[in-house]
Amino acid sequence: MSHAASVHSLWTMSADAPQKIPAPHIEYAQLSPTLIVLGAAVLGILVEAFLPRRSRHPVQLLLTCVALAAAFAAVVALAAGGYGTGKAHAAAMGAVAVDGPALFLQGTILLVSLVAVFTFAERRLDPAAHGRPVDSFAAQGAAVPGGRAEQDAVRAGFTTTEVFPLLLFAVGGMLVFPAADDLLTLFVALEVFSLPLYVLCALARRKRLLSQESAVKYFLLGAFSSAFLLFGVALLYGYAGTVTYSGIADVVSGNVRMLDPVLAGTTGNDALLLIGGALVLMGLLFKVGAVPFHMWTPDVYQGAPTPVTGFMAAATKVAGFGALLRLLYVVLPGLRWDWRPVMWGVAIVTMLVGAIVAVTQTDVKRLLAYSSIAHAGFILAGVVATSPDGVSSVLFYLGAYSFVTLGAFSVVTLVRDAGGEATHLSKWAGLGRRSPLTAATFAVFLLAFAGIPLTSGFAGKFAVFKAAAQGGAGPLVIVGVVSSAIAAFFYVRVIVLMFFSEPKEDGPTVAVPSPLTSSAIAIGVAVTLVLGVAPQYFLDLAGQAGVFVR
Repeated sequence: MSHAASVHSLWTMSADAPQKIPAPHIEYAQLSPTLIVLGAAVLGILVEAFLPRRSRHPVQLLLTCVALAAAFAAVVALAAGGYGTGKAHAAAMGAVAVDGPALFLQGTILLVSLVAVFTFAERRLDPAAHGRPVDSFAAQGAAVPGGRAEQDAVRAGFTTTEVFPLLLFAVGGMLVFPAADDLLTLFVALEVFSLPLYVLCALARRKRLLSQESAVKYFLLGAFSSAFLLFGVALLYGYAGTVTYSGIADVVSGNVRMLDPVLAGTTGNDALLLIGGALVLMGLLFKVGAVPFHMWTPDVYQGAPTPVTGFMAAATKVAGFGALLRLLYVVLPGLRWDWRPVMWGVAIVTMLVGAIVAVTQTDVKRLLAYSSIAHAGFILAGVVATSPDGVSSVLFYLGAYSFVTLGAFSVVTLVRDAGGEATHLSKWAGLGRRSPLTAATFAVFLLAFAGIPLTSGFAGKFAVFKAAAQGGAGPLVIVGVVSSAIAAFFYVRVIVLMFFSEPKEDGPTVAVPSPLTSSAIAIGVAVTLVLGVAPQYFLDLAGQAGVFVR
């Protein structure tokens, strides 16, 4: 067929086609959790534009809490309606999956975010400045640190209430991320939740320069990881001729009968598949903070405002691991022999590096950052199990871990001296004598991180290691137990420091929080103990939610 003839046939075909663009079919009810959160975020921006400065803080707080609670109610309603089990399907033209893992992770993200909002809104920890209450965020984000504009903003009593809509946008992206059912939706969701986090990291009221440095590091490394992910998406598209998860999985497993002649040249080119899969995996491992993509974690956790660190440490891990599970179990199950050894290596290195480097840390926030890297390794052990138990154990671990993390960072906000939060470990000496309650709650969280029985950490670790052992990853479990033992050393060291050493004369004080932070910490302790003492109901819930729609 000559070139002219082919052009002519295309032209006649287009002339015959009716001038209608098919309208997409969107299931709004099944996407309602995400739509509620993003709608409230847009409303929050309008509040910033039209309401007087005085009334913005209470209105934003109310709007954010109502939106997150309503979205959680929508998730529960969908789960009760059977969308987690029998009615699971891909909504929005196959872009977003509505299934058990998606609903479970979305529910976890929404609950964690709701508790995180309480710490964002806390305004009693610092003494009032110029007769107005002060929160953890800069008076004016755009002002140069220490400059005239910043001093004027502080004197005028400005507060950055934009943090609430930013939080909502981040949550909206996180809700789509683990539910994305094609690679483009995955990428868009990644950007939607990363960009607000870059901004939030730069908004600390104290130590502004450190905060801005952390945001720039996070932004640059995040941009690299997004580029890797996008390049991987392009290669996978070249390999399979589609970006949908099920379409790629079909090509990988060789189930495709009718192939486009244009694609026949590249399809089945394993180099495209292996390199593309590896690049997408790199983008996701960066988000969950696995070694060797962990370098941003300690710096960002230390520099960001502590409420943001708590929110990020808890919610980003949930979203990232959800997307990782879906990629490995839905898109690349046919490549299991290729990716399992790689994930074995990543899990082992992540557990050991996180645990060993944490021993040398002198700053509480950096210590918790390395601890979160070690936990990423433990969760990866469950991912490597490649069994339904593996999925449900990872879901349970994420739910348990996120509340412990949030609670621990909420406690960190309370210990203060003249320069704001006292995060250096030497300042925490003797805290148990000054404020037994604060030290005891922090000790509960540390014991949960260490995986001591009767805490949620033990139930989660046990479930993950059991799934890994049954999945044939016995050596991985041994490494996990060894690194847990190393990690237990530095958690117990902090507890000993708080309760068995003399308090310093000029040591920090423990601020008395408002009911907001108190309830955030109380919820953290309650979840930690309930999931530790009676985990079975929640393990069953995670077990029912462990089936991906294909």
